[in-house]
Amino acid sequence: MHYRNLGKYGTKVSAISIGGWLTFGMNVDDSTSLKCLQVAEDEGINFIDVADVYNKGESERVVGEFLKGRDRSDFVISSKVYGKMSDNPNNRGLSHKHIRESIKKSLARLNTDYLDIYFCHRYDYSTPLEETIQVMNDLIEEGLINYWGTSTWFAAEIERATGLAKELGLRPPAVEQPRYNLLDRYIEKELWYTIDGHGIGITVWSPLAQGILTGKYLDGIPEDSRHARYNKLTEREMTEEVFEKLRKLRELAKENDMSLTQLSLAWALSKPQISSLITGASKPDQVRENAAAGEINLSRQLVEEIEQIMDNEPEYHPSYRVNYRNYLKGLL
Repeated sequence: MHYRNLGKYGTKVSAISIGGWLTFGMNVDDSTSLKCLQVAEDEGINFIDVADVYNKGESERVVGEFLKGRDRSDFVISSKVYGKMSDNPNNRGLSHKHIRESIKKSLARLNTDYLDIYFCHRYDYSTPLEETIQVMNDLIEEGLINYWGTSTWFAAEIERATGLAKELGLRPPAVEQPRYNLLDRYIEKELWYTIDGHGIGITVWSPLAQGILTGKYLDGIPEDSRHARYNKLTEREMTEEVFEKLRKLRELAKENDMSLTQLSLAWALSKPQISSLITGASKPDQVRENAAAGEINLSRQLVEEIEQIMDNEPEYHPSYRVNYRNYLKGLL
């Protein structure tokens, strides 16, 4: 397994990491979840990412079970705050009250005294940014977290947070967690420049486009697949045009002694801005396959071949436009 710095910071994370969205404590039983985490540890994965909102804390609880009896310093653990945790109007968002109450609950569920990274899961337009930055800085000063980060924030929001933190003499965000994969390259539009300019790390979610880039949908939709259960994969990405490109990529991967999954992950890791790719897994074998990509270095020529086949210049994802409208409302 290769390890990369978290942006300009000294903490090193495995190039491939493991996350608990839709898996730990939800669609995967505890026993299998713990086996997946054990295999991840065996394969050299040191970064585990969860969130309080993932099945209302159950994902954190399972990781907490895994950490019992292990050396906490061997792992980089992150969680997130923002999502609605109950009908209580204060049990959501990025207010001082909610963050303070949430960190205590997350640490208890995770069976740890501190988090390596605490993400603001979305931007909170109802809370002054100064309030959020101040409480995150306080958590760092108190040793409850090592870094704070953002998830699915716009470049402008990260720029504002970074500038405001420096103006106030507080810690700026150290890492952003966006969606990024071969089918969704929109962060190359603007976020790249913000990341490079401030030395911020990127820990990517959905690097396999919710399973599309594994190739499992090329011959139909398996009954036990995520798409069959939730029907949440976008029509934009589940098209015959996309599938034809992926069939070509599958052949290219085979010629280079790897799976389509590994080729897709290795392509994302060819971007130096990326610190780690957060992968999901419902079976130990999937963890092994994903982890193997953490040791692959694609040649420049192979990267160019992949991008020629995909022929998709970075563009704004549909969800970006929805979020941008919300962003503009927040400025009014």
